[in-house]
Amino acid sequence: MIRVLLADDQALIRGGFRALLEAEDDIEVVAEAANGEQAVALALAHLPDVALVDVQMPVLDGIEATRRIAGDERLSGVHVVILTNYGLDEYVFDALRAGAGGFLVKDTEPVDLLQGVRVAARGDALLSPSITRRLIGEFVARRPEPDHHGLDVLTNREREVTALVARGLSNDEIAAHMVISPTTAKTHVSRAMTKLHARDRAQLVVFAYESGLVVPRAGR
Repeated sequence: MIRVLLADDQALIRGGFRALLEAEDDIEVVAEAANGEQAVALALAHLPDVALVDVQMPVLDGIEATRRIAGDERLSGVHVVILTNYGLDEYVFDALRAGAGGFLVKDTEPVDLLQGVRVAARGDALLSPSITRRLIGEFVARRPEPDHHGLDVLTNREREVTALVARGLSNDEIAAHMVISPTTAKTHVSRAMTKLHARDRAQLVVFAYESGLVVPRAGR
């Protein structure tokens, strides 16, 4: 059973998400928060698998709430998914850097929301990878010259895998691209995350762009 925490200051939105999620046999909403401070407290109280967190909330916004959840060792099993009204909301990039595992647009199709929750619970893939790449590409492109020093801890194979993760490929797709087994691909990804102290694949993507390992494509 996937246990979900909903954090949004609008009761109607929380109610809609709850109704959709709890109609599924494998998903349970364990708590609802109306602000970021409540979200952090309820995450500690219920230890959900997934926390759906709105970016803009009173008392404590979604970015700071995400940072506190991601930074608490007791909540290492909680995967934060940011909810936003716009696919390229400027706050989403900061939320990914704070430790969010991905994000969903609030008006996404129900089937995509459900799939996103299941993917987030597994912790093995980004949500909305094409939009995430556009978002990261847009904001990283505006930043100063990248620092390549952090790449020194990775082997050439691990750099290649990290770049493929940043382009939105799953472990199976990475395996096919590199002509290796899915298990080997997963091992390379895990080692890269460990060496770079990345909490999840989302942070691995952010690192890939910020370090210059992946260059944002124009027009993407």
